[in-house]
Amino acid sequence: MSSSHERNDRKRGHRPGGERPFRGPRSAPRARPDASGAEWLWGWHAVTAALANPRREPPRRILASAERARELVERFGALKTIETVEPAYIGQQLPAGAAHQGVAMKTAPLDPTPIEELGAPAEGVLLMLDQVTDPQNVGAILRSAAAFGARGLVLQDRHAPALTGALAKAAAGAVDALPHARVTNLSRALETLADLGWRAVGLDGAAEIDLEDALDGRPTVLVLGSEGEGLRRLVAEHCDVLARIPMPGGFESLNVSAAAAVALYAATRPRKS
Repeated sequence: MSSSHERNDRKRGHRPGGERPFRGPRSAPRARPDASGAEWLWGWHAVTAALANPRREPPRRILASAERARELVERFGALKTIETVEPAYIGQQLPAGAAHQGVAMKTAPLDPTPIEELGAPAEGVLLMLDQVTDPQNVGAILRSAAAFGARGLVLQDRHAPALTGALAKAAAGAVDALPHARVTNLSRALETLADLGWRAVGLDGAAEIDLEDALDGRPTVLVLGSEGEGLRRLVAEHCDVLARIPMPGGFESLNVSAAAAVALYAATRPRKS
């Protein structure tokens, strides 16, 4: 029969014998100053891709469950900043609902690539996003871009989310697999890319030309606008052609990440001679 001391210990979360379950530092609050995820990556694919990327600075902190810690050490060797903790403690450091899969890493932002470097030489397909701000959408677009072998992604300095947190989780490692450029002015960036030999195709549901007919096999920048607003006027005017994705089913439009996947498939598949 359990003693009254044992019963009281169980109520307080103690184990028989005086052992207490690990709960992380008692002082760790639920909401931390960095809880927006601005400096955190979480999820197995996002973290392992970042650790494998030689362009990344060494991680400032890695939180991992015991199983994930073993897997990380097996793959990357000894990691100075790794802390083996309970999954619940990892969740306390992140935004509510973050599906961290037992691992999270605090790291410096990934440096962008200069637009001139990203665009040279002019080969293949680039993606440019005009004020697409939803992290889940941008993450899904990055994942599709990496899957279809795109050269990179062009974003604005403003009106574009950081490539961390929920975005990196949705990208499943593509943040570190695909280079990106950040520019102040998309119109000027299109001019720079045109000088390097790129042709810009803007996606516009009201365009008269189907995407398949707008693609000619030359190095292509696919330009996508935000949902609802679409491409801004000046950005659209700097495109060589505006094209639509035909939808014979009659549905009004696609989510921007779905439209990007369709456009990437069309732009990267071999052209008939």
